[in-house]
Amino acid sequence: MKKTGIIAFVVIFCALALLPFAANAISPKAPLELDYNTPAIKSLEEHKCIESTEFMRSSHMQLLDSWRNDVVRNGDIVYTATDGTKYEKSLDDSCLTCHSNPEEFCDKCHSYEGVNPYCWDCHDSFGLWRQNESNEALYQDFLASVEGGQE
Repeated sequence: MKKTGIIAFVVIFCALALLPFAANAISPKAPLELDYNTPAIKSLEEHKCIESTEFMRSSHMQLLDSWRNDVVRNGDIVYTATDGTKYEKSLDDSCLTCHSNPEEFCDKCHSYEGVNPYCWDCHDSFGLWRQNESNEALYQDFLASVEGGQE
């Protein structure tokens, strides 16, 4: 009798524990559709981000975290993409230049995936860093290198 009760408990527990997985298998989320057609993107001859679409979908947060650490801790403000193109490590001045619709693009995807990024907790973004005169000189050097480095 005692053994039957334990078995019944294990079966019921397993059924309840597996219920969310079964529900997702039966009715998965509909695919997310994002609006990429910002004025900046429409004006581009080639619709291309700083890295491949696959990379940006899977690893953009790691990229932004490394940018933050590089800029804040090391003063390194130049990102060299895999194709050799140089970009400023700046969410505002690089990413949001094209993705100027964060409600339709960033927020919609983050809500769909159930993540709560902390970008805007302290993102000024680059303005405070540039207020330091030595950092402003680094920034001007970067601008000169990017303008001179892209042919």
